[in-house]
Amino acid sequence: MSDLQKLDPAVAELAKGKNFGTLSFQLPSGRIASHVMWVDSDGEHLLINTEVDRAKYKAMVAHPQVTIAIWKSENPYAYAEVRGRVVGEVRGPEARAHIDACSERYTGNKYGGEIKSERVIVKVAVERQRHQNL
Repeated sequence: MSDLQKLDPAVAELAKGKNFGTLSFQLPSGRIASHVMWVDSDGEHLLINTEVDRAKYKAMVAHPQVTIAIWKSENPYAYAEVRGRVVGEVRGPEARAHIDACSERYTGNKYGGEIKSERVIVKVAVERQRHQNL
């Protein structure tokens, strides 16, 4: 029996907008770290795009339970919280194209940051979710 839930369509739409999210994850020390991130959704998962050499990626591989809070840019009282776990990843050209698509949505330009290793899309499945004012 799976403890996963279907991603609420309202939460998926929020993640597909120009809305920031905060990714919280457990570090090797046991402490919790939170990063403000661009977020996305494939309709089934929340998506985070990062690089494989970053601490957040390594931490999510070691401890796949994460929380993502997303708020509407024009109304921070309209938000969602998803507690879930990392269930997959996508690398290669698809991950590289995805960071460009996210950057264009958030900034209007292709991704201009230096890529030091390899881009990866981290797929987060829902274990618990809630939202307000969506």
